[in-house]
Amino acid sequence: MPTKEGRNVPRKGHIVKRDVLADPKYNDKVVTKLINSIMLDGKKGVAQKIVYNAFERVEEKTGKPALEVFEQAMSNVMPQLEVKARRVGGATYQV
Repeated sequence: MPTKEGRNVPRKGHIVKRDVLADPKYNDKVVTKLINSIMLDGKKGVAQKIVYNAFERVEEKTGKPALEVFEQAMSNVMPQLEVKARRVGGATYQV
């Protein structure tokens, strides 16, 4: 298959990348991405039950809205600054 910039290119036309739909319960795209990452073998209903039950337990334990706690957790795990690789001689440094 022909490649362009290291990716496989379809032989017939351009494939349009589909946008992730917002979650029906919380109306948030990041929650949908979480559900999709938990999903195994196309069992989206099972993944939704897992995420929704976890969110309910978070609300019970913290007393705060689950979506607010989830967004705070996501901001905590994001990197604070971005590093780029610089090659100097034979070594690669993260700058």
